[in-house]
Parts: sequence; structure tokens; C-alpha cells
Amino acid sequence: MTETTLNDAPWRDRGAAPEDRVEALVAEMTLREKVAQLVGVWVGANTEGGEVAPHQHEMNDAVDLDELLPHGLGQLTRPFGTAPVEPGLGALSLQRTQERIAAANRFGIPALVHEECLAGFAAWKATAYPVPLAWGATFDPDLVRTMSAAIGADLRSVGVHQGLAPVLDVVRDARWGRVEETIGEDPYLIGTVATAYVQGLEQAGVVATLKHFVGYSASKAGRNLAPVSIGERERADVLLPPFEMAVRESGVRSVMHAYTDIDGVPTAADASLLTSLLRDTWGFDGTVVADYFGIAFLKELHRVAATLGEAAAAALTAGVDVELPTVHTFGDHLIAEIDGGRLDEDLVDRALRRVLRQKLDLGLLDADWSAVPSALAGGGAPRVDLDPASNRDIARRLAEQSIVLVGNAGILPLAGTPRIALIGPNADTHRAFLGCYSFPAHVGEQHPEIELGLRIPTLAEALREEFAGSEITTAAGCTIDGSATTGFDEALAVARGSDVVVAVLGDRAGLFGRGTSGEGCDAESLDLPGVQQQLLEGLLATGKPVVVVLLTGRPYALGAAASGAAAIVQGFFPGEEGAGAVAGVLSGRINPAGRLPVSIPGSPGAQPSTYLAAPLAQSSGVSNIDPTAAFPFGHGLGYTHFTWTDAASGAEAFATDGEIGLEVTVTNAGERDGVEVVQVYLHDPVASVVRPVQRLVGYARVPLAAGSSARVSFVVPADVASFTGRDGSRIVEPGALELRLGASSGDIRAALPLTLTGAVRRVDHTRRLHCDVRVTAL
Repeated sequence: MTETTLNDAPWRDRGAAPEDRVEALVAEMTLREKVAQLVGVWVGANTEGGEVAPHQHEMNDAVDLDELLPHGLGQLTRPFGTAPVEPGLGALSLQRTQERIAAANRFGIPALVHEECLAGFAAWKATAYPVPLAWGATFDPDLVRTMSAAIGADLRSVGVHQGLAPVLDVVRDARWGRVEETIGEDPYLIGTVATAYVQGLEQAGVVATLKHFVGYSASKAGRNLAPVSIGERERADVLLPPFEMAVRESGVRSVMHAYTDIDGVPTAADASLLTSLLRDTWGFDGTVVADYFGIAFLKELHRVAATLGEAAAAALTAGVDVELPTVHTFGDHLIAEIDGGRLDEDLVDRALRRVLRQKLDLGLLDADWSAVPSALAGGGAPRVDLDPASNRDIARRLAEQSIVLVGNAGILPLAGTPRIALIGPNADTHRAFLGCYSFPAHVGEQHPEIELGLRIPTLAEALREEFAGSEITTAAGCTIDGSATTGFDEALAVARGSDVVVAVLGDRAGLFGRGTSGEGCDAESLDLPGVQQQLLEGLLATGKPVVVVLLTGRPYALGAAASGAAAIVQGFFPGEEGAGAVAGVLSGRINPAGRLPVSIPGSPGAQPSTYLAAPLAQSSGVSNIDPTAAFPFGHGLGYTHFTWTDAASGAEAFATDGEIGLEVTVTNAGERDGVEVVQVYLHDPVASVVRPVQRLVGYARVPLAAGSSARVSFVVPADVASFTGRDGSRIVEPGALELRLGASSGDIRAALPLTLTGAVRRVDHTRRLHCDVRVTAL
């Protein structure tokens, strides 16, 4: 086609209906051109080990671009997130690549570009935000939305169209390495925070991707990619609700299947999940993309396909539209299945329509599409700042709000402390604040010759600035996961010579065993890694007050420190501004307001354990194992205190198709401003199936000046009491009900008994998902 003919093509007519534009293009394409739109290409990925994706070096086949590009290309994989590249030069390189792709195929279609963005844009010199578990600790969807809008703006500025985030997996076993990537152990908290993240990214013009759909976090023994054996009720009532909320409310345009098989059926080949539920029931009309190499895993790991062609056919039939990260099964293998009469080409067309519609919505099919990203629109030298002051301010606010003061015997905030012993393997390293999907941990560690590219203070640096009048002496004591105790003597000597010990312990994020937290870094138990627990016990034995600072990707059992430490401060990889946030909490400059998004276990081996426990999952006289948490979901302290009074409901009963009001007055009775998080839990005393003892159905962050009060009101619809009944349908069941107002799941301030009246009511995906919340200053 000539340029003139191409510009006059019906699929480039912005005045035509989108469906007509897409159909006109589909009709012109050959089978190979169609299939080319359903694959990505990962240029520059390592094929000799050091992978950032499972089995990368085994499955990342060499691709002949000169042979491939004349047919077109669906996606480009991680041009910024594969190796360190100066952002401006990366944007310029991507521009030239896109011009080459568009010029090579006869329709002038560029590729859709995707990147990781789980803890910020995973690119060199881009802001390293707190990990999702820290987002959950904030209980602040609005701030998370602000963060994701900034991430989205950075992605779009350099030519990226799709971000592979957020993760909506519900923590079921904290030994799982990817706990840091989740938002917590409660479906409602995850749903609200993840939906906000998606809204920010999508409003910036970037396609968000829900992952991992579904069940990945419920793997046996917390092992990555292990089988999942859950019932339909757990899937429907615990694992699916966050995805359902995001699909209904966020405008999300992509979903990634999980690596998991559930009761023997891999999700990548499950049409009941990817088509019947996701599309036919929930109405999702975007693209379903493969988790990296997940289609090939149908043959290589799950063994439900004998050939890569069979794997490709199974995934396409189930509803997977795009193979990522690179062409492996959806190329010649898929075409051979169609040519052999084993697969209908209509299934290719079905996926192609979704892909092309997404490209159309992004402007990639328009005649005036330009490969020049906005960051380079002014011309001149390609200087791009992906970590501006505005980003760092958002990262700082998130970090500060995410720090959880778990315990405090009165020692915090520290004041007038002449000698501080700063001890532990995380005391003087920037890596203590970064999750496994931050660029420095994910990619940068494989390039030690390249500078960090970001200003990330260590806690030692931050404390010396925060406590300028104190003498601060550091000693590592041990490594994160090593067995050597040779550093104990020095650390204990430093501790004995101090007035207070700050013990900085926890994780090192990494991938596939290169860390103690992160993808493929699962834990056998929830003991602190290595010999850190021994170091901590030695510090406690000195008799000096010990403030434990945990910088981790999962909760850990603390043994004697749970009750013997002078204070416990928990940070979940709080990002590049994390050191200042922790230092500010220790000094009292910051009044902590974080709440635990996951329970801290009382025992390292009592797993799996979650606050969403049925009665039989709790402590009992018929088992010697006590799974009771040391600190429960939703828990967090501060430097002021709040009183809760006048809790009341609008009535004693409400109908199964009705709603009820719930109110409480919260007063900041302390001497400094602070934030209380009012949490609403639902308890169903008797039901037709076993239910969790309680579960979160609403919450409100309530900032209050010292001495001030607010009336916090919730309108609770009966729909939030629904669950999956014995016949598999979702029902609201009449009978006794209790709504609990609490400062945590273990600190209930008021329990209001109620009755649901009327007949059993069946509800579906159109039910109400939220309480209405109003905070009125008094």
C-alpha cells in the first residue's frame, strides 16, 4: 500500500464506528498477519541464565525481526525494563523501533509496548515507590490512585502503553515469596486499593493489567507455581472478589492469567474462567494476556498438552488473546494447528478483534499516529527525568503512611538519646527498602557495573540526619540469610555501650532464590531469615531497650521479641523514601498511621494462617498448634489515642434486599494530630455453610486534630453479607448478623447484633460491593 492509499483505508477513518474500523482491518489480513498481532517480542532478553521470568533462558527463542516484522507485531516487551538504559535514549530508541515496525508491515501498525510497574515504572532512574503490601498498610486508596497516575504519566511520556500491574492475589500463606507484591490478606482491602491503582493508571492513558487471574497465591505450602487445591467457595468468596470489583469499577483493559492450575485445570486453559466468568458474566471486553511463557507451561509444566501447538490452541480457545513475553507458541505452532484443521481460524479473529480494538483506542491505528513520545516532542537532547521531585513527594507520603507501629512500651518516640546502637543486616543498605520488582533489585543487580541511578538513603544515613545530636554506631551482626555468627560479638558490644538499640532486620528482595522475599523466594517457615532471630535474642539479653525495625516483604514471627522488645516498627519495602519515613517515626516527627494488611504470626510454623479463619481454623483444644496471630490484621498504633463512643445502628433488623446505617463517634483524645482507621467487620453467627468468623466489609481513614471529634457513618447494604451457598449460587441469607466496629480485627470497639429478615435472596455480579461512608466533623 502507498502512504496515500493507507491513509484512506477504512480502518484509519476516525469518523467511522470503532467496530467497523476493526472489521475492515481484520478482513484485509492474512492468517500470518493476524497471528503476528497476537504475540510480543522481547528484544535483548538474556537467554543464558540470570532470568527475570521463570524458565526465561529455556524459552526465550531467538527471533528474526527481518522475517517477523513484515507481518506486523502485536507487542514489544520491556524496552526499558530489560537492561539499564538512560530514559531519554531509551525513548529515542523506542521511537526508532516503532517507526521500523510500522514501516515494515503493509498496514502501518506499530506495536503496543508494555512494562512492569508494580512498585513504579521498572526502568533505570525511575521512582522506586513502596511495594503493594505497603499500599495496603496505608488503607488509603486515594493516595494509591495519585501514585499510579504519576506512574502512568511517566510510562506514556516515553511511549509505553501497558503496565503489568496491579497484583490482586489474596495472601493465603505468608510463606509464599510474592506476598510483597500483594496488597494483603483481605479481599475487600485488596479490591478497593487495587481498583484505585487501576483508575490512576487508566486515567493516565495506560492499559492496566490485573494479575494473576486467579488462585496463584493459594499454592500448596506457599511454593511458587505449586498446584492449588481450593474449593469453588474459597475461589468465589475470597480470591475472585478483588478482580470482580476492579473489572466492574476501574475501567481496566487487560487481565493476565495465572500460572496456577486449580484442582488440575490450568487457568491458561480454563474457558470457564477466562471466557464464561470474566467476559460472559462480568462483561470484560479487554485483552487477556499470558503471564510470561505461561502458554508453553501447559506443555512443559502442567503436561496437559503434548505439543506447543496443542498448548497454543488450548490457551486461545480458553480466551488468552496475547502471548507474552515473546513469540513461542502463537507463531508457527498456532498456524500449524489451523492449517491442520485442528483449530478454527475464527478463534484467531476473536482475539485479533480485541487486540486491534485496544490499539485503536490507544490511537495506534490513526493516520496521524506518531512514534514520537511526549517526552521527546520538543526535540533537542533526549533528557527525561523519571524521578522528579513530585514523584518523590508521592513516594514519601506513601512510605510515611505505610509504616506500622506494631508495639510500643513507651520508648517511642525516641528523645534525648545520646547513644544509639544501630544493629542488623538492614541497618546500612539501600536494598532494605526495595521490593523485587523495583528496577535495582529486578534488573540492576545483574549489572553491578551500572550506578544505582536513584538517591536512596540507608537507614543509617537517615537516622544520622534525624538524630543529629546523637552518637550512632552501626554493626551488621550478620547477613540477611547467612549462617555465620562471627559478627555477633561486635554487635553485642556496640549494644552494651548504647542507651537504646535499634535492630534493623528483615529481607533482601530478589528473584528465584536470589533473595529471601520475591518471586521464587518462598520460605520454609516464618522465622526471620538466616540467624537474625539469634541476633535479636542476643540483643534482648543485653538488657538494653531494643526497638525492632522490620523491613520485609512478608510478616515474620518474632518469638520473644513480640513481647520483650521495647517497640516494634514494621515497614513493607517502603521504597526510595522509606529511610526517612522510618527515621521520622522513630523520632516522632511522623505520627504513624499504618495498619497491618497481613497478620503477624505468633508461631513461625502455624501456616497457612489468615484472619479470614473459620472456627475450626482457630486455636482449639484438639490440636497442639496455636495459629493465633501475635498482631492481627488491621492492627497499628500511633502517638496519640482515640476514644470511640455512641456506636449505634439505625435499626435492629433489615431486609435481605435492604441496607442499614451504622455510626460511631471517634475522638482524638491525645495531644497531637493523628489518623484513626475505623474498620467494619461482618460476623455471621449461624449460616448454611461454614463462614469466616469475621471479614472486613468497610473502612474509613479519619484524620483528626488533637481534641477534635468526627461522626463516622456507614450505610451497609445486605449485599455485602452475601456468600456462596450450597448450590453454588451467591445468596443473602436471613438470620442473625453482627456488625463490628474495630480498630483492628482483634480490637473490636463495638459489636452491634442485627437480624436479616425476609427470604433467602440470590444475588449476582450486579450486587452492591461497598458500604457508603461519610465522615462528619463535630
